[in-house]
Amino acid sequence: MTIPENRHPAHDDLRERWTRTLLAVRRPEADLPPGTPSPYAYAEDLLARWAEPHRRYHTTDHLIAVLDRVGLLSSHCEGPEAVAAVLLAAWFHDAVHLPERSTNEERSARLAERALPEAGVSPAVTAEVARLVLLTATHDPAPGDTSGEVLCDADLAVLAGTPQEYAAYAAAVRDEYAFLPDHAFRAGRADVLRRLLALPTLFRTPYGRDHWEHAARRNLTTELELLTAGEATD
Repeated sequence: MTIPENRHPAHDDLRERWTRTLLAVRRPEADLPPGTPSPYAYAEDLLARWAEPHRRYHTTDHLIAVLDRVGLLSSHCEGPEAVAAVLLAAWFHDAVHLPERSTNEERSARLAERALPEAGVSPAVTAEVARLVLLTATHDPAPGDTSGEVLCDADLAVLAGTPQEYAAYAAAVRDEYAFLPDHAFRAGRADVLRRLLALPTLFRTPYGRDHWEHAARRNLTTELELLTAGEATD
């Protein structure tokens, strides 16, 4: 069997991970209407989205990283159903990603609102998944929103990489926005970095604060300095 060129090596494992998560929260098989699609159908659609050729940072590797970090932080959630909702939100949070659009989080949340009820997930869990997806637009969950804290920390943990890892991340982000001229990209990216640095804390879980906060602020500050130096030479 020929494997498609854009098929990720972890494709089959991810399909099983999705299925386990979905089955943990959807209605019992006997309560599902006839013709309810297989969980695999949703996994294939989502994985195809994450493998779109225009993506450079928001790729299947990013999905894997966020899922793994949700697992690392899962004890901060309020029970197994909350963990499952965060995992589902991780699957959907960048499922729609068009770099030239500013509505990706909203469109990703709407995708979850359409797909999850069809897959047999309750309205309450669907609403929670959509809410969590929308939080990734600001990465600023309310105090006590433990599920939001876990998803946002998992998504932002890339900021705490080594200088070499962070440089690779920043370069991939630039590649996704290759359609922008340098001056426009620098201005927009600098605004994003300033917004993140203005947050009282980047990370809200105890693990995130202890392990990621210092390195992330160092990396963001360094990138912002490089961007503003570039602006000065325009």
